[in-house]
Amino acid sequence: MSQYDYDFFVIGGGSGGVRAGRLVAGMGKRVGIAEEYRWGGTCVIRGCVPKKLMSYASQFSDEFKIAKSFGWNVGESNFDWKTLIGNKDTELERLEGLYRKGLDNNNAEMFDSRAELKGKHEVYLKALDKTITAEKILIAVGGTPSRNMGVDGDDLCITSDEIFHLEEMPNSIVINGGGYIAVEFASIFAGLGSKVTLVYRGEQILRGFDNDVRNLLHDEMVTKGIDVRVGSTFTKIEGTSEGVKKVSLTDGTLVEADQVMLAIGRNPMTDSMGLEHAGVETDAKGFIKVDDYSKTNVDNIWSVGDVTDRVSLTPVAIHESMCLIETEFKNNPTKPDHDLIATAVFSQPEIGTVGLSEEDASERYPELNIFRAHFRPMKKTLSSSTEKMLMKIIVDAKSDVVVGLHIMGHGSSEMAQTLGIAVKMKATKADFDRTMAVHPTAAEELVTMYAPSYKVIKGERQEV
Repeated sequence: MSQYDYDFFVIGGGSGGVRAGRLVAGMGKRVGIAEEYRWGGTCVIRGCVPKKLMSYASQFSDEFKIAKSFGWNVGESNFDWKTLIGNKDTELERLEGLYRKGLDNNNAEMFDSRAELKGKHEVYLKALDKTITAEKILIAVGGTPSRNMGVDGDDLCITSDEIFHLEEMPNSIVINGGGYIAVEFASIFAGLGSKVTLVYRGEQILRGFDNDVRNLLHDEMVTKGIDVRVGSTFTKIEGTSEGVKKVSLTDGTLVEADQVMLAIGRNPMTDSMGLEHAGVETDAKGFIKVDDYSKTNVDNIWSVGDVTDRVSLTPVAIHESMCLIETEFKNNPTKPDHDLIATAVFSQPEIGTVGLSEEDASERYPELNIFRAHFRPMKKTLSSSTEKMLMKIIVDAKSDVVVGLHIMGHGSSEMAQTLGIAVKMKATKADFDRTMAVHPTAAEELVTMYAPSYKVIKGERQEV
């Protein structure tokens, strides 16, 4: 008989934690798992899933606009925020139930409680005022939005946690940030009809993405009516008796809005969870340090997902959990592979990308061939819409291997998932060239660009 209450205990009921808990329990191990908020974690409850549902809702305004050019008389349309939020909540309840069902069907014991470490084998369950013991522990508590800008009035702002639960849709909103969360919500609220101002301190939105993508998305967002202010940030936020927020910016201007949202990064949820009692090390920002196999410095404690500050994406957390199971429970040491991860940004137009940007690739490879197409997609040709698509393939000239691929436009996220396989397999440009096109599609551009648009040699662009 084991000296511990559980063979494996998971702290955190998000995608990574639930996957690990469910599969280990299915192996016949005694598994416990604790979640202090709702099962499904950030992605299901306050992230990817509700955001995508809201993104779908916001796209109908554009569909209605172009419908007439295809012969449809849509008539007068109006949007009801409460209907969207109500239906969204119903879907999230369904998904949360599936997470619970999966754990229950595999005999994992669930605790609706905050869990804190009391030692390397001890976990305190706050709701039960009880300490349990476990042979192995997984920390998968994720992150939370940064709320403190260090300026007066930042307590008046909301974050991505609250945005899904607003009782009324804001007629106007100011969003601070230039990452994918900021541009996605700017696109969502603009599509739903809000007046949107996006403020970002950097020179251009979407830092780290290919510059062509960044610049073109900026232009498209402005065309859609979003007021994009780069090179600026908040200095003060003031509330009024009417509920309006007044936002002062470093460029000397004042913006008024119903809501002000901060999308300035995320912090690990490690505060006050007792890591010091178990001796678990964190970095200066509070993220848990792990080795290549997701193990902390404590030999029986592991950590996966956003709390480790590797790649903060739901499929990555799940992959890290799968590798942990192979390593610790199947005697098959497996490192998570964080290279060449396909990513989508659900802006409007949306973005799909995998591999290196042109800027990063030029630092790694002495010569690049760049294939680039910028065109009006067929769906827009009968309408007055000027929205264009971008497709860009970055190729190492020496090996002919595709090292980066970037798409902006309708369906980009779906294309990126499939193309991620090709890039992961180190497909060459010749492989793309001998692949037959599917016509008529936007994606056919990816296999019909036979001559490079330009070259990059030792970091310098060269026309061909």
